[in-house]
Amino acid sequence: MSATILDGRKVSREIEEEIKSEVDALKAKNKKAPHLAAILVGDDGASQTYVNNKIKACKRVGFEYTLLNFPSTISETKLMTEIERINADADIDGLIVQLPLPEHISAAKVTDRILPHKDVDGFTNENYGRITSKHPGLLPATPFGIVELLKRYKVDIKGKHCVMVGNSRTVGAPMSSIMAYHEYATVTVCHIHTIDLAHYTKQADILIVATGKPGLITGDMVKEGVAVVDVGITRIPTDDNDRGYKLSGDVDFDEVEKKASFITPVPGGVGPMTIASLLMNTLKAATTKSTITTEI
Repeated sequence: MSATILDGRKVSREIEEEIKSEVDALKAKNKKAPHLAAILVGDDGASQTYVNNKIKACKRVGFEYTLLNFPSTISETKLMTEIERINADADIDGLIVQLPLPEHISAAKVTDRILPHKDVDGFTNENYGRITSKHPGLLPATPFGIVELLKRYKVDIKGKHCVMVGNSRTVGAPMSSIMAYHEYATVTVCHIHTIDLAHYTKQADILIVATGKPGLITGDMVKEGVAVVDVGITRIPTDDNDRGYKLSGDVDFDEVEKKASFITPVPGGVGPMTIASLLMNTLKAATTKSTITTEI
């Protein structure tokens, strides 16, 4: 079996084109473009890259954007004040605070200070809690992107057995809830401490893995025809290139691809979809403010 590649880069480009058309239509009616604000604390190289990629995406679709870069020495109180200022700015529709934050700042406190209808990462307690309601707010970007990717490739979800390996607050936990409550899959949640993990992964029609443990899922741990989404991305030392490292997912791609019906590459699978979801959430935040905050 040769698996169909779930190409996140291709789908994200399609989504960006759709969003750009909607933004152009707003501007044609003399309405303002959606406005995303991003806060970056410190000078971590990876975080800078992530934020820059999000800003570039905003440019491509015609969003307005504001980038606020603060030193790693900023106090938690000062950062909270900046978030409150953006909360109060009616011109800004969405706000992201790039994680991780310095140790002296509570990421949980900072995230939950963002107004739910501006929380385009979908991480505030209110948005998180409303995942299981009939009228969710803004969904966490990575799980939202994964579902969109599966749907664009017409992967059957309803009634299928989805095995989620990983239970983090950013991916695993919301992913399992979205699949169960909104996509009507049957969901099993596992993690790296699950005894006899292969017993469960072999039962999956849809296998989603987000553990940060390279090569965790091997070919003998999946059944024929499974759809596989690999969220992991880790730098592995190598002498095969000038960079001195290669990127590895949580799934042994070469082995699993032979048995899968669909599979994401690493990189180029989930990552681009996370940014696409951020754009979709920002557009939703800009155009449906009243319903995001009032529907229960």
